[in-house]
Amino acid sequence: MLDSPLPEKFCQIQDLVASMPAMDKKSALKAKERELLLTKPPGSLGKLEEIVEWLVSWQGRYPGKLENIKIAIFAGNHGVADRGVSAYPAEVTAQMVENFNKGGAAINQLANMIGAELEVIPLDLDTPVNDFTKAPAMDEKEFLSAFCKGMGVVDICTDLLCLGEMGIANTTAASALSASLFGGDPNDWIGTGTGLDNEGLKRKREVVSIGIKKHRIIKNNPIELMSCFSGREFAAILGAVVAARFCKVPTILDGFTCTAAASPIHLISAGGLDHCQIAHLSQEPGHKKLLHALGRDALIDFEMRLGEGTGAALSANLIRAALQIHSGMATFSSAGISGPKD
Repeated sequence: MLDSPLPEKFCQIQDLVASMPAMDKKSALKAKERELLLTKPPGSLGKLEEIVEWLVSWQGRYPGKLENIKIAIFAGNHGVADRGVSAYPAEVTAQMVENFNKGGAAINQLANMIGAELEVIPLDLDTPVNDFTKAPAMDEKEFLSAFCKGMGVVDICTDLLCLGEMGIANTTAASALSASLFGGDPNDWIGTGTGLDNEGLKRKREVVSIGIKKHRIIKNNPIELMSCFSGREFAAILGAVVAARFCKVPTILDGFTCTAAASPIHLISAGGLDHCQIAHLSQEPGHKKLLHALGRDALIDFEMRLGEGTGAALSANLIRAALQIHSGMATFSSAGISGPKD
């Protein structure tokens, strides 16, 4: 996939991001030209038309195709989970991975519905990352190892990549990371996650505040800052997003945690996340703030907060619908219908 060796230092990730290829403008133009010929008023399908242009421009071909959709779920455990920031115990991460593998989770049903390949990648679940209130969650070596595993999941034969995650306490990590990267009142980035009560939410806010104060000295390196708060699943998602850009694989980020994991790219390179769509607006309040900071909109808002790639899988079907309409509709000429007046 890459001509250069896999990164071994934080700065090499930044170099990779800075060297990511641009979109294919010719493919986007071909999609736009066909859109004007289809039997409908120009622009009448709104964002569905934009989605097709986005898809082909990042696949680097026209017409686009969606024969091979892949869903990748990265799972990681967090030391901060021991501080009571989730309604569920940390062992649920591994238990849910087993449920994924047995086909019993929501994402399994959606993957089956859209005919997608589902790959679940547990990342050293027996060894949670450090509690970020006491030390950086990961050192450079740990972070880079997870990042490279994420890169390795991406296949150039994939037409669309959907990213999801599983990790008890990872919305705590996402809130702390987002607040550190983009600023503002930390409490505004924090929600109830898996369903915390008021006391649990208070603990979560305290934990995030402690973590931000501990690591605030690190400001100029978003990747190093990410290693202070995030889990292995975050680093793997980041690696997958970068690899997808080089492999010409358009990517869908599921919700709050996935968006937070990819957000350092935005700070390193303008347009660095243009090959990604945000699947859905999470019920976590931090997600809306994060999308505003990134200047992005989500494709759907179904008041979801499950994670595990469910929003991304739903959005993949929306993208498939957009492409089917674009490819299958007749043109005014082929249908013998009078076009718009000059």
